[in-house]
Amino acid sequence: MRHLLMIALKNRFDMAKEDAVALAKTVENIFGGQDEIDDMSIDKYARSLLYELQRQNLLKQRREELNDKGKITRKFYWSFNDEMIKQAAHEEKIEDPYKIYKKIPKEAWAIHSYCN
Repeated sequence: MRHLLMIALKNRFDMAKEDAVALAKTVENIFGGQDEIDDMSIDKYARSLLYELQRQNLLKQRREELNDKGKITRKFYWSFNDEMIKQAAHEEKIEDPYKIYKKIPKEAWAIHSYCN
């Protein structure tokens, strides 16, 4: 799973392979070899990372409601979205031919427009 997760991260976040490997390892360490983890078992920094991965549909979250003596308690659990990880890992990266223009500062465009 780590290999597919690494490729999915590389594709979705347009990151270097080394960074994707490190991030995949971090995510797997958070899960500790489990398919699902309790949200209360992770720290706020890990949770922040998991929310970002959820925005990319690489993780799923489910909610469980417990009734304890009339008091409703909600527990949240994180799991891998295996189908989306596979899909993201097999996405073909389409190179944007206009990507270079995004790197040019807006000030340069303003100067260019002023001179013409």
